Amino acid sequence: MKQRVDIEGWLTAEELGRVRDAVRAAEKRTSGEIRVHLDVAIMEDVLDHAAFVFDDLGMARTKDRNGVLIYVSIPGRKVAVIGDVAIHAKLGDEYWHGVLDLILEDFKQDRFCEGLCAGVERLGEQLREHFPHQRDDVNELNDDVSFGI
Repeated sequence: MKQRVDIEGWLTAEELGRVRDAVRAAEKRTSGEIRVHLDVAIMEDVLDHAAFVFDDLGMARTKDRNGVLIYVSIPGRKVAVIGDVAIHAKLGDEYWHGVLDLILEDFKQDRFCEGLCAGVERLGEQLREHFPHQRDDVNELNDDVSFGI
């Protein structure tokens, strides 16, 4: 019998708030958008599924195409970090792997909230450098952690 994974219970309400607050803090300094998505989809290629979620969340529809997704498939602790075309053109694959390594470093010690917050902070630094906050900037995407089914 399969055990149901409670993705909404994977982080406490307080930890979900800390991740949301990290996203908000990062986005105050950039026109970029950051999303964190937790899922139970166990895919052989987590990056392919993360790309599907990226599109499903509307992240490719931001004005400057500078959205970034941290995708976590909770079973197996599979993580992917994906940037839209404008930010990816500036940073490239090596940068995303570095953010991924930073997140996984905490995950290995069961420090999930800390890993997600560290990843968000690192992403915010680069987004700020390449896409600084604009006076007319609007928050285009929800800052709350989203959940798959």
